Amino acid sequence: MIYLQLLSEFFKIGLFSFGGGYATIPFLFHISEVYGWYTLKELTQITALASITPGPVGINAATYAGLKTAGLAGSILATTAEIIPSLILVLITAKLLKNFSGNFYVKSLISTLKPISCALLTSVAIGLIKPEIGNIKSLILLSVLLLLSIKSKKDPLFYILISAIAGAFII
Repeated sequence: MIYLQLLSEFFKIGLFSFGGGYATIPFLFHISEVYGWYTLKELTQITALASITPGPVGINAATYAGLKTAGLAGSILATTAEIIPSLILVLITAKLLKNFSGNFYVKSLISTLKPISCALLTSVAIGLIKPEIGNIKSLILLSVLLLLSIKSKKDPLFYILISAIAGAFII
């Protein structure tokens, strides 16, 4: 019975928690109140562990909560249940995009989303480098990378690698 409850609850979390991994916390709090699988203190520990381990916070929290609740099988079930809604949505979206890739409106939407994504990534980069703005080397590095990305059409991973190498030398 506990496995069915785990499946149901974490499937709902995966389906309805929009906004990143921390959006799962109210759902996890609800689970702790309704089922008592873990205490509020343990929920705090789940959140802390999920934040410091590699990977998405929501998935890490599901893995830990499932482990705490029903052992290894519960961990696998909770994690899988939380991933399934996203997987289904991605598969449907990919299929729709493939079917309508020649559509003028779909092309327009995608061409609009590309610069928006670049702007969001630039915003994150500036936010990360803001504490280092006093360091002129960091400011020059950011400027050069932005100019390179505008002038050429290399893979973004290329710029991430160059930034990592440059950052290692600056620090």
